[in-house]
Amino acid sequence: MNGSCPSELLERYFDLEVTDEEKNLVEGHLPHCQICEDALKAMDGIRHLIKDPVDELDRKENFYRVWQEIERGIHQEEKLAWKESLRRWFDVSPMLRKRVWIPAAAAIVAVVLSMTPFLFKKAPSSSDLSVVEYVESQSHNVMVYELEKGDVTVIWLLEEPEQEDSFKS
Repeated sequence: MNGSCPSELLERYFDLEVTDEEKNLVEGHLPHCQICEDALKAMDGIRHLIKDPVDELDRKENFYRVWQEIERGIHQEEKLAWKESLRRWFDVSPMLRKRVWIPAAAAIVAVVLSMTPFLFKKAPSSSDLSVVEYVESQSHNVMVYELEKGDVTVIWLLEEPEQEDSFKS
């Protein structure tokens, strides 16, 4: 090939990957350059060396029969007993082989540990917070409300409501 040969286009021309302008350039050059013409013939020879045996096998092979044999093998595969099937379903060893579970398990453990104080925290009851005492007398009722953690004491004096004169006739 000489300096004016479009050598960078020959492979693309052979593979039909050139534009119309590049195609016209190569086809205009080929009648004048024996080296480029021989290179294209060599590429065509290599293509036939590879493609012809594959095409021959393709014509001889019955892919429908091959697929039927594959399907038959799938259907004849021994079905597992229900116990074995259940054991395989619960088998976690393949999952443990994958290292992606390590950060996921660590994140779950961290969340559970950080939530533990909130889950087991004793909710204060109203009896823990205050004490109410109620005393009744004939003239007054007294209610005393004291906070356990503070010094606040509230006292109510409840007077008995006046009795209605409904019983008088």
